[in-house]
Amino acid sequence: MAKKKKVKKYKLKTHKATAKRFRVTGSGKVVRTKGGKSHLRRRKSKRTKREFARMQPVESKKISQTVRRLAPYMDKYKANPNARTGKTNK
Repeated sequence: MAKKKKVKKYKLKTHKATAKRFRVTGSGKVVRTKGGKSHLRRRKSKRTKREFARMQPVESKKISQTVRRLAPYMDKYKANPNARTGKTNK
């Protein structure tokens, strides 16, 4: 009887820029931050500045698919990087 050869499964690389810009919520929605937060904020209204702090859901299905393809492990680890290692920040 011949020995079966193991087929190596390759790891997928995460696109780091995508991983930094997007998150996945508990319900599985892809959310993003808004641009324009860094400077020239004095002339913006309070309401506008408040909106910058919130994460906006990605409406387009196609963009959501692209984000998931570029960051394949985003669903698995969510926004808590210490969950997989068991470490806590103290």
